[in-house]
Amino acid sequence: MGILNVTPDSFSDGGEFNSLNRALKQAERMLKDGADIIDIGGESTRPGAPKVSVETELARVIPVIKKLKSEFDCIISLDTSKADVMAEGLANGIDIINDVCALGQPGALEVAAQAEVPICLMHMQGTPQTMQNKPEYKNIVGEIKHFFDQKIVECERAGIVKERLWLDPGFGFGKTLDDNYKLLGDLDQFVTYKMPILAGLSRKSMIGNLLNVETNDRMLGSVIAATLALSNGANILRVHDVAETHQAVTIYNAMNKGIINE
Repeated sequence: MGILNVTPDSFSDGGEFNSLNRALKQAERMLKDGADIIDIGGESTRPGAPKVSVETELARVIPVIKKLKSEFDCIISLDTSKADVMAEGLANGIDIINDVCALGQPGALEVAAQAEVPICLMHMQGTPQTMQNKPEYKNIVGEIKHFFDQKIVECERAGIVKERLWLDPGFGFGKTLDDNYKLLGDLDQFVTYKMPILAGLSRKSMIGNLLNVETNDRMLGSVIAATLALSNGANILRVHDVAETHQAVTIYNAMNKGIINE
């Protein structure tokens, strides 16, 4: 899953692709580099990021979705928590809803229930504005699983079948450095859900703070972390550096194929 932030303030690539022409060129490059999905986001969810209006978010993402749909044969994911943005995205042909608030915002559950596309539910302690204000867990994996258990029941009651759900434990969203690496090491505990697991570690502070590198120097650490996530049960990797991650995935898959054939 290649990340396409059409925002001025995303933590890694804010402002780089917030024009239609630049966004399309970046999407084309990621598809050529091996992306299966383009994940379009019009509101930054970095720690402390300000909220944006529905109108602003729609103005950022809908023209990109329309143009991508007309020019490329690709799977489009919409990274949003707003019901109105979801609805407009669905009307314009998006293939996946990727919601960091796990359908918790007003009307989101109802819009998702009327759709037929996959929905990614992410765990976050707090909100983007507050999530890194001393997050705390007694048992991080157990608490995230409890959250998912509740969300799955909520979705099923609304008419959303399990087969449409993906799970994202939310690396970097209301987690300390230690929390993130505990979660990475125990990611295989979510495999029991028998649902696709999305891992988004790309260029995050869990890479930068551990290695003491700035955002633009986190590619190698991100690829290593993504490969570890893959080895622990992740099915979808949400990344900025598509070509490099695609190489890692290719090597990983070749290794596993060799093991299976022996």
